[in-house]
Amino acid sequence: MNRRIAAVGLFALIGIITLLSGCAPAVIAVRPPEPRVEVYGTPPYADAVWVPGYWAHRRGHWDWVPGHWASPPRPRSVWVPGHWEERRRGWVWVPGHWQHR
Repeated sequence: MNRRIAAVGLFALIGIITLLSGCAPAVIAVRPPEPRVEVYGTPPYADAVWVPGYWAHRRGHWDWVPGHWASPPRPRSVWVPGHWEERRRGWVWVPGHWQHR
């Protein structure tokens, strides 16, 4: 349980640092591949939420980052998946995030 909380906290911290740094997202000229179909089965614990995998552009090629189960940071939170968004000069990754309902 503590490891799951620590992992969620770490991802939140990375997201906050990225937002505060004011760094512009990288623009990739090549359209990302279609997302893979993932079979994830039953949740491993009661409040588990599936966070789908996605394509990451690293060192000039596309790497699949597999999905995983995660614990919501607060009750009734839902995962809003990240996605690649087409812009004028190419494709930009919009990270996923937790949204409280």
